Amino acid sequence: MTYSRRHSDRFSHVGRHFGRTIHAMLSVTALVENELVREVELAVQPEGAVHREERREHIIFRKLVALVPELTSATATGDYLDTVASVSIQHGMDGARADDTKGLKEPMIDWITPMGGQLNPAIKRNKKAERGFQHDVTGALLCPVELNNDELSATIVGLRIGELTVAADSWPRFMYCDNAYDPENPWKGLLRGKLLVTAFKHIFTSPTSVDDGSRATRAGNARIHGMTSVTPGSIAYVATQVHFALSSAEVFSRSDTAMNSAGFYDVLLELLTDEEDKEEIDALFAWWNRQVFPNSSAVQARVPTATSALARIRAARRATQ
Repeated sequence: MTYSRRHSDRFSHVGRHFGRTIHAMLSVTALVENELVREVELAVQPEGAVHREERREHIIFRKLVALVPELTSATATGDYLDTVASVSIQHGMDGARADDTKGLKEPMIDWITPMGGQLNPAIKRNKKAERGFQHDVTGALLCPVELNNDELSATIVGLRIGELTVAADSWPRFMYCDNAYDPENPWKGLLRGKLLVTAFKHIFTSPTSVDDGSRATRAGNARIHGMTSVTPGSIAYVATQVHFALSSAEVFSRSDTAMNSAGFYDVLLELLTDEEDKEEIDALFAWWNRQVFPNSSAVQARVPTATSALARIRAARRATQ
C-alpha cells in the first residue's frame, strides 16, 4: 500500500500529542519493533513473569494504537506503514518538545521575577547560560526540596562548581506548592507548584490563557486534540519542561549529570503510573483538572446538591434497597 504526505502529516500530528501526553522520551521505532516480541511473551508467560518495564511499554504501545489504529495490523504483517508511522510520529514528538522548549525559554524569566521587582543579577530572557545553578533564584528552585533554607546557598555553590550532583529522583523545590516540603507527608503539595500550572496552561491551553483562562485567543493544543483532563504523561512532561527551562542546559541529555532531564522525566512518569500510590495520584489529577480544565465533565461530575432532582432520585433508590 502507498502512503501519502497526508498520512505522514497525520502521524506527525498524532506524535505531537502522544509526546506531550503519553510519553515524550522513547524511540517509537524501538517501541513498534519490540511489540511483536512483547505480544508473544505476554501470551505465553504468566503475568508476573513478564518484566515490569515490558508491561509498561506494552501499555504505552496500546495507547499509541488508540491514536493510530492502523499500527495493530501493520505491526503484525510487517506492513510498510509501521515504518512510515514510526518516523512521522517521532518527528512530531521531537518537534513538539523543541517548540515547547523554545516557547517556555523567555516567559520563564518573567514568571520567576517578583511582581513589581527584578532579578539580581538580571537573567537574559533568550539565554540559558545564566540560569540553573549559575543564579541563586533558579538554583534555589532547582535544589532538592529536602534541603532547609540554611543549606541552600552552600548547595547551590557546590552544584555550580560541580562538587555536587542532584539525583533524578530528588525532587526540586519548584515541584512543591510554595516550595514547601513535609518529610512526614512527601505527597503533600507535590506537583502543585505555581510554575507547573502556569507552564501547563502555556503549553496546552495557549500562552494567552496563563493570566486569565478566559482570554485564550486561539485554540490550544488541548482543544485541538480533544483533551479534557490531565494524564500522567502531561504532568511529567510539563514538570520536565519547567526543569529544563530553569536550568542552564542547552539540550535534553541523559549524560548531563547536573540536570539529566530525560532521567528526571522517566522517574516522575514511573511515580505517576504506580498503582501503589493510586489514591494520592487520583487526588493529584483531580486537583490538576480543577486548575486547568475547570469546565470539563471530569470536574463537573460532582456530588449533586441536596435538593436537586438527581439527589432525590438517588435518595429514592437507596430507600428501596
